[in-house]
Amino acid sequence: MNGTPPKGIFEKMLNWTERAGNALPHPATLFALFALAAILFSALGSFLQWEVIHPGTKETIVPVNLLSRDGLHRIILEMVDNYTGFAPLGIVLVAMLGIGIAEQSGLISAIIRLLVLNTKKHLLTFILVFTGILSNLASDVGYVLLIPLAGVIFMAVGRHPIAGMAAAFAGVSGGFSANLVLGTVDPLLAGLSQEAAHILDASYQVNATANYYFMVASTFVIAFAGTLVTERVVEPRLGPYVQNQEDKEENFEKLNVLEKKALKYVLLGFTLVFSLILIGIIPSRGFLRGDDGGILNSPLIKGVVAMLFIVAGALGLVYGFITKTFKNDADIMNGMGKSMKTLASYLVLVFFAAQFVAYFKWSNLGIILAVKGADLLMSTNIGLIPLMILFILLSAVINMLMGSASAKWAILAPIFIPMFMIMGYSPELSQVVYRIGDSVTNVISPMMSFYALIIAFVQKYNPQAGIGTIIATMLPYTIVFLIAWILLLVVWLLTGLPLGPGAEIYYHMP
Repeated sequence: MNGTPPKGIFEKMLNWTERAGNALPHPATLFALFALAAILFSALGSFLQWEVIHPGTKETIVPVNLLSRDGLHRIILEMVDNYTGFAPLGIVLVAMLGIGIAEQSGLISAIIRLLVLNTKKHLLTFILVFTGILSNLASDVGYVLLIPLAGVIFMAVGRHPIAGMAAAFAGVSGGFSANLVLGTVDPLLAGLSQEAAHILDASYQVNATANYYFMVASTFVIAFAGTLVTERVVEPRLGPYVQNQEDKEENFEKLNVLEKKALKYVLLGFTLVFSLILIGIIPSRGFLRGDDGGILNSPLIKGVVAMLFIVAGALGLVYGFITKTFKNDADIMNGMGKSMKTLASYLVLVFFAAQFVAYFKWSNLGIILAVKGADLLMSTNIGLIPLMILFILLSAVINMLMGSASAKWAILAPIFIPMFMIMGYSPELSQVVYRIGDSVTNVISPMMSFYALIIAFVQKYNPQAGIGTIIATMLPYTIVFLIAWILLLVVWLLTGLPLGPGAEIYYHMP
């Protein structure tokens, strides 16, 4: 990697982290070793008779020995299903098919040229982080579309592409809980919070808007923090980027007459598609609404990756045939094939990552570690602000062990919400504090579902990059986001502002 000499202790620490991380085996090998470790520890935990009481079901949770006869049978019989059923795999493959059409047609290049030529460079980083945060509304599209696009954009303006991807990744993943509008995670977490609150107060209601005010404010705080880290820490550390021969040279001259004509038709097509979406979603019985008449559970939201494939593919076809980059169906299929070739290393990584995630889940090790950590925090007896900071740190650590936000909250909510309610703190506060911790370590957690994909993206510009490179690059975001979010929470607690409509900080027993 091209970088500048270390200038301080922090940069030396990051360089050491990168060297130590990259000294580890290949990422795919590392996930294979993690999977093996999960199997061995499941046997050890079973032998030592580890156990915890599940806070929700009150069942005794013990490790499942994967070295047993039943465990070995399950490993063998479900290996293929673990791979093909790994959620991010299908999402990435389908999205890349549509993106491949748009990319090979020249549409994405044309859009990038417009963005680069018309956006002020000093706003580019902020726009990428901010867009990354907002992309959470569209499920996982930010991972498969925005992050690689950010690398191309940064390289086009003479900046390090990995810095651009880091900025987008920080917004998409590190800013996961922030947004200006409600997403699918809001009602999901609110439902779990309400069930946990009913343990103590059967009439308590937690709305999907429970954290809305705080998350709107968080959007701008995280966007500014991500911009600062990118431009003051990450990019200077990476240094100037020297393009490889494999890098695709982008032509950033102004669009010619034919390209402008094609973009006009693309805009017309997009307007038509957008109009159809509005027709399907605005009426109370619109054809794109869910069975319950809602929007958050609608095919539009749940099927956003399929929509991306259809829209990107269709608009790519329009652009390609007008500009003559597509002359027949073979050109289209070849374009889709080229996009699949870029995922070869990702497909290898995902196989081992999927096995590790499955084994860790089967073994119950994640639940056991989560409950043990929660018990440790409950044993403390401190004030509100230190208590909430400890809860953030606990959630952040647990996030390194379990990838699913809802799965972790299903375990933690029945413990902490009733406990905090007894202490006089609302379920909405417990939920917002959990969401902070659950977000900040996403970018450094190999348990995050799309981590293997991020490694593959970075290796396009730095073939020697490994897990250590990603962690060293993203660690400053984790640290700064954690500090910024804690400061915002402290201000919120001191001022007593509501967390959302009707969602106060304190709870009063009826």
